[in-house]
Amino acid sequence: MNLPSRPTALIAEDEGLLAENLRQELARLWPELELVAMAPHGQAAVDLALQHRPDLCFLDIRMPGLSGLEAAAALAEDWPEGPGRPFPLLVFVTAYEQYALQAFQLAALDYVLKPVQPERLAQTCQRLRQALSQRQSPPATLEATVEQLRQLLGNPQASATPPLRLLQVGVGNQILMVPVEEVIYFEAADKYVRVLTAAKEHLIRISLRELLPQLDGQRFWQIHRSLVVRSDAIQRALRDEAGKLSLHLHGRPERLAVSRMHAHLFKGM
Repeated sequence: MNLPSRPTALIAEDEGLLAENLRQELARLWPELELVAMAPHGQAAVDLALQHRPDLCFLDIRMPGLSGLEAAAALAEDWPEGPGRPFPLLVFVTAYEQYALQAFQLAALDYVLKPVQPERLAQTCQRLRQALSQRQSPPATLEATVEQLRQLLGNPQASATPPLRLLQVGVGNQILMVPVEEVIYFEAADKYVRVLTAAKEHLIRISLRELLPQLDGQRFWQIHRSLVVRSDAIQRALRDEAGKLSLHLHGRPERLAVSRMHAHLFKGM
């Protein structure tokens, strides 16, 4: 693939002064680079990247809501299939050396430490120019990035306490006791989580991110950033002609989609 005559970029940074400094340095070091969007938080980064489909994304590691890593993973889940712009090259901006070292070990991802040093950013720009000129076909690029993000994100930190066994669900002036073993799947719903059993649906005031470490990771599998399924409630996984996976469940009529980030969980023996 030839080097684009006018590559495009997105910056996601919640600190306005740092975002502006990075914008100015990029304009000086790489005048041909077109900045198509600046996002103040992780979810905005995902939304704007899907809208503009930039060639490059500069993502701050620590942002309100979704972190830079989580935003990258969400973007990988939602990036459209088919022809068009390939998945963007990712650069993580961080003040924390441990993230930088992890990213550096993965050749397709780069990092910039805060405060941004022009010399280091110039090296990053050079690497990105070279990567754009040698970019692989979209499916190969996206698949490689998904695997690298999986390594960076790792597994959620398990709680030191025993797994949650009972949910206390507030309904009006009552508190219902719902055994976790009866739950077929959990689904994120803004600041709440939907709790689906074979016969009922409940709503609990907790985020899926907070709930996940309290669950038994051997029994409850995350299949999408917004879905966690009890593994023994899965009847079968089906792959369509496009390669996308969906789950059929025991006790529920819904078909649940498995995202790219979690498709590795389902491999025939």
